Amino acid sequence: MATPARRTSKARKRLRRGHIKLTTPNLSLDPKTGEYTMPHHVSPSGFYKGRKVIKDNK
Repeated sequence: MATPARRTSKARKRLRRGHIKLTTPNLSLDPKTGEYTMPHHVSPSGFYKGRKVIKDNK
């Protein structure tokens, strides 16, 4: 098995890994309920595209 001839420096290693990071989720404000939801997902109150799609269990 091949082994590296030289040790990879910290700077070179960090340059290579610079794109690995956490991203914030895309949130959009629902105008009808005023809640933040992820795109193409049902809101916590059961609305999708301004329509009620999930009934309340009451």
